[in-house]
Formats: sequence, structure tokens, C-alpha cells
Amino acid sequence: MADEEHRRPFEQRRLLVVSTNYAPELTGIGPYAAQLAEHWAASGADTHVLTGMPHYPAWRTDPAYRGVWRTEERRAGVTVHRRCHYVPARQSALRRAAFEGTVLAHGLLAPPGVRPDAVVSQMPSLAGGVIGARLARRHRVPYIPVVQDLMGAAAAQSGIRGGDGAAALASKAERFALRAATLVGVIHETFVPRVTAYGVDPDRIRVVPNWSHVQAPSADRAATRARLGWREDTPVVLHSGNMGLKQGLEVLVDAARLAPEVRIVLMGDGNQRETLRARAAGLPNLEFLPPAGAEEFTDILAAADVLAVTQRASVLDMSVPSKLTSYFVSGRPVVASVAEEGGTAEEVRRSGAGLLVAPEDPAAVLGAVRKLVESPAEAEALGGNGPRYVAGHLGREAALARFDALLTEALRDGRGGPRR
Repeated sequence: MADEEHRRPFEQRRLLVVSTNYAPELTGIGPYAAQLAEHWAASGADTHVLTGMPHYPAWRTDPAYRGVWRTEERRAGVTVHRRCHYVPARQSALRRAAFEGTVLAHGLLAPPGVRPDAVVSQMPSLAGGVIGARLARRHRVPYIPVVQDLMGAAAAQSGIRGGDGAAALASKAERFALRAATLVGVIHETFVPRVTAYGVDPDRIRVVPNWSHVQAPSADRAATRARLGWREDTPVVLHSGNMGLKQGLEVLVDAARLAPEVRIVLMGDGNQRETLRARAAGLPNLEFLPPAGAEEFTDILAAADVLAVTQRASVLDMSVPSKLTSYFVSGRPVVASVAEEGGTAEEVRRSGAGLLVAPEDPAAVLGAVRKLVESPAEAEALGGNGPRYVAGHLGREAALARFDALLTEALRDGRGGPRR
């Protein structure tokens, strides 16, 4: 009996997760929200998710959901409530505000018709944070926002048009959502100072890191390179993930222009993809690939020589890219073109899996790439540190246990509602 209770600690609890991003999205916050909700469903909870229509990272609504206003579906034991919202094909402060506004309005006007025992929201969605806080207050139950990114800082640091005004509004929404919380989860300790600056008691903040949610590569590396048309004698630098403003991927386009002997591959989608295509016009050594499916994703990462993570120089404390957990699994060395004092740099240093270079400096990126190409033993050693770091620090079971502890504490100490 004790073992059964241990395996199903949230039996007879009803949980509501609010996350604008959710499965079937394969990158970003969606996979984490889905795996967390599915874990709690497997732990005995009646788990509901309030989310939007799949759209990330392409920033286009998935064709299967176009024209759908509201829908309810079951995925892996979770009841998923989807609400339609505006999806901006291009980013500006006004368009992002319209996106958040429609998520907020539809979520508040048509929430799931269930009374939860606790509400968990995934931020950076400002709307998701506010919706979570409002629904928890309505039902008088514990509220736990999990900070994956900080939109107030993002708007100020990412270079989005109209960013200063957007940053002020976003910060107000974040302050409301975070100060209403029973407990606050943050995925990295570098977020703690900004969260406390919003007036959150440090004693109510818990660090709950993300985990590696992908499988280790299994395909033959040479065969994968041959299938992709990558020559064995040509170094391949791969960036995978969202192509947005904050990534500052222009640095890789410019690096390709400086080094025709190096192949630069941008794999993924995002609102800056076409702008980057235009900038890369005429560069035969720069390739765009669509997002890879789950079955081949890490095989493609492992087929590259170097994996790149880039951010604008202004990006300091508003995000730690989720791609890093996948990069580390692949066993390839990372070159991080990021601000030295940010959370991304700290994760690369902590893992020992890559080299740090100055952001927005294509020559520095190329210098690190050439160093790794010319020193295969060093490249192999750095790459090998990634899987070891994942095994020791980014395991799914340990990460989900931390989320279990966070939820258990909130249910015990918060304004917990009665069991069903």
C-alpha cells in the first residue's frame, strides 16, 4: 500500500496547468509542459491543461487546428483544453501584445469547467501567468508560476520594436502573477534576483531546473551526414531551434560569409527565418533546414561538428535556452556566443561541454570553431562532458521529483482547497 501511494502521490487531486505552449510542439516550453502534466497524470492526479493552438516555433498555427475556436482532447492521460488566439507571423511589441491579449481574454472568458486543487502556470506567457493567478484566486487554491523566461526583461533585451514600452507593461503583468504566488519555481538561479525585485520573498522561490527531454542519438553518424549531404572533410556548425530576435543569428550568417570552408546550418523555424534567408542570399555554405522530427533530432545534432547557441549581447537574465539540454545529450561540443554574465554562459561553464565567446562577434565564433576542428581530442572531450552532465544534473526523474516536491509543499502550505 505504501509503495502504491508513493507511485501515485497525487491521487484524488485535480491539477490545472496553464501553458500557452504544449504538445504537439516539439521545441521550447511545450515539451516540458506536456511531460510535467503527463507525469502528474501518471501520479494519480486528474490533470487538466489550459493552452493555445500549436504554433511554435514557426509562429503559424498548426494546419490541424486552423479554424478551431475551442477544443478539448485527451493526450497521454491529460485533458487538454485549447483556446484560439492570434498568432503574429512577425514580431513587434504591438503584435506580441495582441497575441498575449487574445490568449488572456479567451482563457479568462472560457476557462476549463473544473475546480482544481492547485494551479501551475508556465511563464514567460504573461497571459498564462495572469490567467493562472486569477483562476487560483477564484477557486482559493495554491498558485505556482514556473519561470522559464522573463518577458519584461525579454522585451527590454531582445531588440523587439517598441521594446521599452512593452517591457514596462510586461513587468507589471509579471509582478502581478509572481506576487500572487504561493511558491515560485525558477529554472535557473540567475532568475532569482529579478524575481525578488518584483517583491517576491526569496523564501518562496524554488529552483526547479529543466531536464533533458530527448533521447540520446542512435544512428550512424557518417550515414546521417551522408544523408544530409554534409561532406566529411567540411566542418559543420549547427544551430537548432527558434529563429527569433533574441537569438541574434545574424552572427552565424556573417560567420558563414567570413569562412567559406565552414558549413553553417540553421535548423528550425521562427519569425526571423525569412529575414535571415535574405541576409544569407548568395552564401553557398549556409543551409536552412526545417525543424527535425523527434525520431531524428538528436541524430542530426550528433552529426554536426559543433553546436552553436547564440544570443544578442543585451540578453542577460531573461532566459536559458531549452536547446542546451538537447545539445548536451548529443555529445558534440558547444560554442556559445552569449553574454558572459548570463545564465546561458553559466550552464555552459557548469557542464564543461563547450567554449564561450563574445556575443555578436562572428570572428570570435569562427575562432572557437577552428580551435575545435584543429583539436579533435579537445572537441571530443568537451562533447563527452555533455552526456555526463545530463546524467548527473539533468535527469528527467530527478527533475520531476523536484516539481513533485514543489507541488506538495504548495498544497501543504498554500491556500489549499479541499480534496474532491
